[in-house]
Amino acid sequence: MSTRTDHDLYGEGDAVEGAVFTAAGGDWDQVVADAAALGEERIVVNMGPQHPSTHGVLRLILELDGELVREARAGIGYLHTGIEKNMEYRTWVQGTTFCTRMDYLMPIFNETAYCLGVEKLLGITDQVTTRANDIRVLMMELNRVGSHLIALGTGGMELGATTVMTICFRERERILRFFEAVTGLRMNHAYVRPGGVNQDVPAEALDALEAELGLLKRGISELEKLLLKNPLLIGRTQDVGHLDLAGCMALGITGPILRSTGLPHDLRKADPYCGYETYDFDVVTRDSTDAYGRLCIRIDEMWESLRIAEQAIARLRDSAGEPVMVADKKIAWPAQMNVGPDGQGNSLEHIRRIMGESMEALIHHFKLVTEGFRVPPGQAYAAIESPKGELGCHVVSDGGTRPYRVHVRDPSFNNLQAMSVMSEGGLVADVIVAVASIDPVMGGVDR
Repeated sequence: MSTRTDHDLYGEGDAVEGAVFTAAGGDWDQVVADAAALGEERIVVNMGPQHPSTHGVLRLILELDGELVREARAGIGYLHTGIEKNMEYRTWVQGTTFCTRMDYLMPIFNETAYCLGVEKLLGITDQVTTRANDIRVLMMELNRVGSHLIALGTGGMELGATTVMTICFRERERILRFFEAVTGLRMNHAYVRPGGVNQDVPAEALDALEAELGLLKRGISELEKLLLKNPLLIGRTQDVGHLDLAGCMALGITGPILRSTGLPHDLRKADPYCGYETYDFDVVTRDSTDAYGRLCIRIDEMWESLRIAEQAIARLRDSAGEPVMVADKKIAWPAQMNVGPDGQGNSLEHIRRIMGESMEALIHHFKLVTEGFRVPPGQAYAAIESPKGELGCHVVSDGGTRPYRVHVRDPSFNNLQAMSVMSEGGLVADVIVAVASIDPVMGGVDR
């Protein structure tokens, strides 16, 4: 987006009220040429792709008139991993080890969106057990809290508030310890699998989590006291990064940015999945349409996530011992494994049975692991409410044991379009605030 005055566009004889916005493309050479043609004291600055305030390898091309941002563009592609293409060369189950690495701050959501799409193609959505869905909900809501803590912590650090970052990372560590106890890994878990989850949640892990939840609530309360009434933070975020409902609808913006316009759009309510319709929680909104409103929404959403997590914990205690994978052995990955001291999932009981008691089970296990199961031809789209907005996964099958195509609608990619609208006309220092309020993760943008 670029801003031009009425005189620039229409000449002296035409009367037009207000600024006129025109959309324009072009590369770096074109930006420099346009700036030179203006004949004014403007400079073009690269912020990134190594700048610490660009949330990874994001390149911002800013045309500055002194401290004022006249034009802003985002350059992406510096973290391209080819994850979507690589998934075409792996089995359906192995796809979870790729997609979990897209937005590396919300791995559980990446896995769940992908697996819901695969389950639609298989026609087993209703066969996924209640306990498996409750585990997915618990893990996703804890992951939502962890992602929001990183958004607040890195945003605070970029504004010079190191204490905010240390508190957020301290509280996120409580969640990562629980993830490690359940999945064996702190990130990139490949825990959610088509048909359920990789392994059950141990009772002792739930006990440890419940003990941590009280401390986690106290930490979030600390953040509220530190941030919400802080005059410095309010001065830097209120009326900064403005984007109204019309702008969100035009650009396909979702998540906290959309809800900061007052629209209570949340797929957990609008199009429930994994049994979210059975949980009691509220959709948080604000009507400020600025960076401060998005910050408030993320804090309130952490409280709602903990509320959902407590309900999920109670349900898991009542359903202890129930299966966490579909009953169809042609699809079900061995799910009753235990995390050993090396962090790997090894169930001695399962190994003993397939190696010493059942040759058929050994053969089937070998084929399931090496070749994978077949998925009927077709295509499906599954969408969930991630910490950043609508995360969708479009999966296509040609009837084989590998995906024909997997494409992900990552919310960071769509939301990043708002950067120029939020930044142009403001100060260069406000660009940092605008990008922080979007909370993009480049692993999800570039895929």
